[in-house]
Amino acid sequence: MVRDLVRQAEEWLAQDPDPETGEELAKILDSGDLAELESRFGAKLEFGTAGLRGELGAGPGRMNRVTVMRAAAGLAAVLGPGGHVVIGYDARHNSEVFAHDSAAVLAGAGLRVSVLPRPLPTPVLAFAVRHLGADAGVTVTASHNPPRDNGYKVYWGDGSQIVPPVDGEISAAIDAVGPVGELPRGPWATLGEDVVHAYLAAVTALPLGEDRELRVAYTPLHGVGAATLAAAFERAGFAAPEMVAAQAEPDPDFPTVPFPNPEEPGAMDLALGLAARIGADIVLANDPDADRCAVGVPTPDGFRMLTGDELGGLLAEHVLTHTSDPSRLVATTIVSSSLLAGIAAAHGARYAETLTGFKWIMRAGEGLVYGYEEALGYSVGSGQGLPVRDKDGIGAALTVAALAATAKRAGRTLLDLLDDQARRYGLHATSQLSVRVADLSLIDGAMRRLREAPPASLGGRAVESADDLAAGSAGLPPTDALRYTLSGRARVVVRPSGTEPKLKCYLEVVVPVTGDVADARAEAARALAAVTEDLSAVLAL
Repeated sequence: MVRDLVRQAEEWLAQDPDPETGEELAKILDSGDLAELESRFGAKLEFGTAGLRGELGAGPGRMNRVTVMRAAAGLAAVLGPGGHVVIGYDARHNSEVFAHDSAAVLAGAGLRVSVLPRPLPTPVLAFAVRHLGADAGVTVTASHNPPRDNGYKVYWGDGSQIVPPVDGEISAAIDAVGPVGELPRGPWATLGEDVVHAYLAAVTALPLGEDRELRVAYTPLHGVGAATLAAAFERAGFAAPEMVAAQAEPDPDFPTVPFPNPEEPGAMDLALGLAARIGADIVLANDPDADRCAVGVPTPDGFRMLTGDELGGLLAEHVLTHTSDPSRLVATTIVSSSLLAGIAAAHGARYAETLTGFKWIMRAGEGLVYGYEEALGYSVGSGQGLPVRDKDGIGAALTVAALAATAKRAGRTLLDLLDDQARRYGLHATSQLSVRVADLSLIDGAMRRLREAPPASLGGRAVESADDLAAGSAGLPPTDALRYTLSGRARVVVRPSGTEPKLKCYLEVVVPVTGDVADARAEAARALAAVTEDLSAVLAL
C-alpha cells in the first residue's frame, strides 16, 4: 500500500503543471508523511450533481489544476466537439486559473468556449448559458465554503445545474482521462460586458413596483456581488446601498468572518452594526458568489435576520400577486416550510415539492415562476418565467428592496407582512439543528441509528409517521433523508449536508393565530425548543 501511494504521488507530480502544488507534493514525498499521502490519494473528489468541491491542494482528493483539467476533459467527452460552453468564476484562490485551464482543455477538444469578462456572481453564468444559447456552462466557485476550498459546478443548456444521469456520464468520462499533459489545448473567447448588461436588464424587468424610497445596508461578505448588485439597484432606480467597507472588496481569505455564509453566527455582525448606525430600513447580504440572499429587518430591540423560509413566503406572495396564469407553478424542497403550499392554494397556483437543491427545483415542471429553498436560495420570476434558472441572490435582493419600499410607503414593514401571512395561513415557524463533524462516519452512524430505532416522540409530540426517503417517496427520487411527521402539525427532516461535513435537521411547527401574533410566535418558539432538545439527545453527536 505504501509503495502504491508513493507511485500515485510520483505519477501525479510528473503531470502537475502548477509549481505551487508540485512543490507541496514533493515536500510531502520527501518527508514520508504517509497519513498526508493517504488523505490526498486514498480517495478522489467525486464528481456528482454538485460538481466538484473540496480543499485546495495536490492530489486527486483535492481541488487543483490537474483535477480541474480532468473534469473539463470529461465534460468535453460527454458534449462532443462543436458545442458551445460558457465559463464563469468567482474571486476565490485559483478560480481564474481553473476557469482558464478549463477553457483551454474544452477548446482543445473542439468546443467553442466563452469566458465571462471578470469574476462575477454565479447567477450571471447561469443566465448567460441560456442567453447565449450555449450547450453547457461551468462556474468555478465554492460558494460559502471556507477560504481553503474551491469548486466546479456544471450547468446544462437549459441554464440549470446538471442532474442524473448526466453527472454520472461526466464522472465516468473523467475516470477515462489520461495524463493532463497530453490533453490538447485551444484558444477561447473572453466575453464583453454586454452579457452582464443583458443579465441586469432581465432582473430589473421583474415586477418591482414604483416605490423606491428605501435605505439599505449591504454586505457581499468579501465576495463578487457588490458591483453587480449596485448596478442592479441603480438601473432599477434605487439609491445606492450603504456597503460594509471592510467586506466590500473581493478577498479570498474572508478575513472578517470565520465562515463566509450569512447563516453562520457572527457573519452578519458588521452589516447589522452598519444598519443600526445609518437607520437602515433593511439589511441585505449575499454569499461570496452572490447566488444566495439574506435579509435583516429592524425591530424595537435591534435588527434581526429573517429565516430563509420567512423570506421565501414573502417573495412567493409577491410573485403570485403579480402573476395570473392559472398554470403557473411554485416549488420548494422537502426541507423547506410547508407554508408555500398554502400560499399557492390561496392564489390558485400549482405547487410542487422536490429534493433539496436548485437542480431539482428547476425541474419541478412547466410554468415555474418561483422557486426557493430554506438555505437562502431564491429564483424570482414573473409572467414571462424565470430570468435565471438557478438561485439568484441579486434578483432576490432587488425584489426584497421593492417589497420593502412598497410597504414603507404604506407605513408598514416586512415584519408586518409576515404577521399578515401568519394570520392568513397560520404561523409556520421553522428552525434548524446543524451538527458539524470532523469524522463523517459519525453522520453515517447517526443516520443508521435513526433508521434502526426511530424516536417515538419529540418535544412531547408523538411521531405519527417516519418516512425513509432513501427508497423514494411520492414521486421523489431516492435521497438520504428521514422525515418525521409529529402530532399537532409539526415536522422534522434529517439529512447529511451535500456540501459540508454536517448533519442537518429541519424543524417546523404550525400554530393557528387566533389572537396576538406575538403570542403565537412565543408558543411556536417553545415548541421548537422542546423538539430541538429531544432531537439533540437522540442524535447524541
